[in-house]
Amino acid sequence: MAQSVERFSSRVKDYAKYRPGYPAAIIDLLTSECGLSSNSVVADIGSGTGKLSEIFLKNGNVVFGIEPNAEMRAAAEQILHGYSTFLSIEGTAESTTMAPASIDFATAGQAFHWFEPNKAKAESTRILKPEGWAVLIWNERLIDTAFLRDYERLLLDYGTDYQEVRHENASEAIAKFFAPVVHELKTFPNSQEFDYEGLEGRVRSSSYTPEPQDSRFEPMLQGLQEIFAKHERLGRVSFDYVTKLYYGQLGNHPDPDQRR
Repeated sequence: MAQSVERFSSRVKDYAKYRPGYPAAIIDLLTSECGLSSNSVVADIGSGTGKLSEIFLKNGNVVFGIEPNAEMRAAAEQILHGYSTFLSIEGTAESTTMAPASIDFATAGQAFHWFEPNKAKAESTRILKPEGWAVLIWNERLIDTAFLRDYERLLLDYGTDYQEVRHENASEAIAKFFAPVVHELKTFPNSQEFDYEGLEGRVRSSSYTPEPQDSRFEPMLQGLQEIFAKHERLGRVSFDYVTKLYYGQLGNHPDPDQRR
């Protein structure tokens, strides 16, 4: 757990600037399917620099940003300081510090694959109201263009532990997290465009890429420059994603008397 908490500490600036946000259509779906309203209270678990928190804040929600990494938490506090309904909390998915049955939505954006699934499920169940919803979200980078396929090969060649930590490996854990309750999956298109500076920042934001002191760092950047030169159009390249949203109501709620 400590390793997963600390691995983004040196990447916070790039993460905040170059990682994608989330489509506003998420709010529409959760409103129509799950009863989200501006009065709903959200615990954004593993909130990082606040990218997911912000779309709920724009909806008028009270959002508890629960983040164990001090540098990420400080960045979110700075970025979201204009929202009076954002409350920054030092906590983890396994120990949020939130009161029992106090939350309408427990969300995780680009974070669930770092959690200990069984403990995270128990904690989410504890803090959710009986009719509350759990929501897991990822921006999954596509590899359906020549540029994105070359970028994927670059990560496979130079990534430090890319294969081991890819969020696509979490599908079984997601199913267990919601079981025995049926959960839903909805998808949305998402994209970013980068000049070379932005592309390099996007690479540096990933915890599985080598850092400057690593002997693989400069060769990786050389490869990245070659990929950019090969595929850029008018000085830019496009990152295409599918945003995956898993949502459901967790089973096995504690006895109501234990929630007081």
